[in-house]
Amino acid sequence: MIRAMLFQPDTKSAQFGGEELISDWKQSEAGILWLDIEGGEAEHDRSVLSDFGIHPLAIQDALRPRHPPKIERFDNYWFILMRGLDADSDGIDFGAIQLSIFVGDRFLLSRHSKRSVSANWLFDRLKRDPAWMAEGSASLAIHLSNRLARRYVELLLELEPRLDEIEEEMFEHPDDELLSELTQYRSRLRKLTRIANYHQQIASTLRGTSDSLFDASLSHRIVDLYEQIERTQSLASLFYQIATDLTDGYLGISSHRLNRVMQILTIITVIFVPLTFLAGIYGMNFENMPELSTRTGYFVVIGIMFVIAVMQLIYFRRKRWM
Repeated sequence: MIRAMLFQPDTKSAQFGGEELISDWKQSEAGILWLDIEGGEAEHDRSVLSDFGIHPLAIQDALRPRHPPKIERFDNYWFILMRGLDADSDGIDFGAIQLSIFVGDRFLLSRHSKRSVSANWLFDRLKRDPAWMAEGSASLAIHLSNRLARRYVELLLELEPRLDEIEEEMFEHPDDELLSELTQYRSRLRKLTRIANYHQQIASTLRGTSDSLFDASLSHRIVDLYEQIERTQSLASLFYQIATDLTDGYLGISSHRLNRVMQILTIITVIFVPLTFLAGIYGMNFENMPELSTRTGYFVVIGIMFVIAVMQLIYFRRKRWM
């Protein structure tokens, strides 16, 4: 699916449509075009991008299902490759899509294999207020990137209360489901940190560029983009450390409880060792065992066994082993 918006700065008018607006844009001298490509055939998408003079290697990266985020300057446009949350992402169990952005002097091209919430947000925003297009293609690219970055921050802020709940549940009702959940969080947060690191390099490049396309008027928005990505990185790192600490705490509690059980079983075993020894001796079938012929022999042995058990219990209690 291809959707497009063509804005004419001189008349402040906007046209919405599809691929047919490309020819209108080429005939225009000052028109600004945003072309959004979603999940089309690879060869068709390649043809459309080539029509704008996009380098074949950049097109190849844009069409790949997975590629590390990056930013690259070409002769007359910028290529920004970011990784955003897909439309089906629900909490920390998220999916990612590749969002390719080509920023030229009078055009903005975006390509994604699946539905992009960030692109839809910007398109709806432009429908309500087409004047945003007057700010230029670079401004639209920053708006799009900023929305993509904010979705990560929103996702992480939703996770924070759940981590607090897990901390309380861990001491009240620890179970293996909590450990499984924490393990999943650690894996996802590690992935988020890696994505944020890539995005931070992109934002740093935009902050440091002196290119006329990203002029001084966009500096505050670029700084805001950088701060959103930096916040994503810091929150993901913080929550990863919290999840790690909770995992270690859970394992520590489980280990302590297991040690207590083993301690009790060991105490029981130690108590019965001398008793079993005595029972074994007097259970031997020898004829010349003087104690067997004594009328009080049985009670004496039982008494000795009782005294041994009581003495051991007193000893363990004084040592605070039980």
